[in-house]
Amino acid sequence: MAVQLNHTIVSVRDKRESATFVSSLLGLAAPTSYGPFLVVDANNGVSLDFYEVADAVHPQHYAFLVGESEFDEIFGRIRKLGLPYWADPGQERLGELNTNDGGRGLYWEEPSGHLLEIITRPYGG
Repeated sequence: MAVQLNHTIVSVRDKRESATFVSSLLGLAAPTSYGPFLVVDANNGVSLDFYEVADAVHPQHYAFLVGESEFDEIFGRIRKLGLPYWADPGQERLGELNTNDGGRGLYWEEPSGHLLEIITRPYGG
């Protein structure tokens, strides 16, 4: 078997809030419980395992490759909620999309401050 990413733990202030936020915005199934985690399964067998911490959360970046129609759906939900979004990871191009590598992409934050990204084409490909 080739090496594949199976899951990653996402430390958050409120696992229910963050897991529900991410799954609903991305159009994924509702989170499921597994031990101390709320698990959000992506469609490629990788899961985000949300874990509540009392300490400060150190923001990370999570990027999701999506199709054009999924991008439109997710972007529509972001706009409907009035969430700020950026074309760049430095969060300098507010309210813009990027067109890197011939695709579309944008960044936004989840409730604990993690920077989420959707792209329609892998970078550098």
